[in-house]
Amino acid sequence: MKEPRAPALPGPLPDERGLAFLLVRRGVPLLIAGMSFVIATLHAEGRGWWLLLGVGSLAAAWPSFLRGQAFLRNRTAIMRQDSLWANALLPLARRLGLEDAWILAFCGYNNQRVRAAFSGRRARRALILLPHCIQMSRCKAGILDDLQACYDCGLCPVGDYMNAALLNRWEGRITNRSHKAYREAREYRPDLVVAVSCTDRLLKGLSKMPEIPCYVIPLVLHHGMCVDTDFSVPHLFSAMEALVEPRRPGGEIQPLRREGIA
Repeated sequence: MKEPRAPALPGPLPDERGLAFLLVRRGVPLLIAGMSFVIATLHAEGRGWWLLLGVGSLAAAWPSFLRGQAFLRNRTAIMRQDSLWANALLPLARRLGLEDAWILAFCGYNNQRVRAAFSGRRARRALILLPHCIQMSRCKAGILDDLQACYDCGLCPVGDYMNAALLNRWEGRITNRSHKAYREAREYRPDLVVAVSCTDRLLKGLSKMPEIPCYVIPLVLHHGMCVDTDFSVPHLFSAMEALVEPRRPGGEIQPLRREGIA
């Protein structure tokens, strides 16, 4: 019989591993720009074209240097460019057997910039997006319609999230389709989305919603895609604590843990 999960507690946000994506996203344009300027210096023939290529490459690299409020102001354009890089090199990463590593590097790079943007002033209006597959496949609780229908048996992450959401007055959605999650986010119009999903859906979400800052957390696929998945609940709690203004009411009431069976 599956043992109940240990209570989840927030801690420091983990280090984001986005260096591999940054080396490609910034390094390739800078390398092309440097080579173009050297060739333009050494060869008079076609110098104008080489200089134009160099300037264009510098322009392509420039968004990778933007941080903080500058990143938020130009978020849509920046994420469209970053997503082009991530998706353009995805087939090569897949051929090399590094598809998940490449996507996670892109997600880590995105998370670094989102953390920097909200380090000085935390988000006031945040939305949590969770996939339905974190619920145990044999559980009959209708959490899509009512989160509090969760049995809170402690066997999957839903109960941990439910108690924290009630206590902290978090706004969140559990959905079973990506397009529903995008619609929910656009209708709610948050300052920040904290999203949990599998790696390919995280890449798709960052590409589809460039206008909304998103901090993303990958799923752990113990049993394959979309079946009894899991994620780091402390990571979610830490992200909300670090990036979002608290909304906890003054008279705190701890949610009771209900007995039940999934």
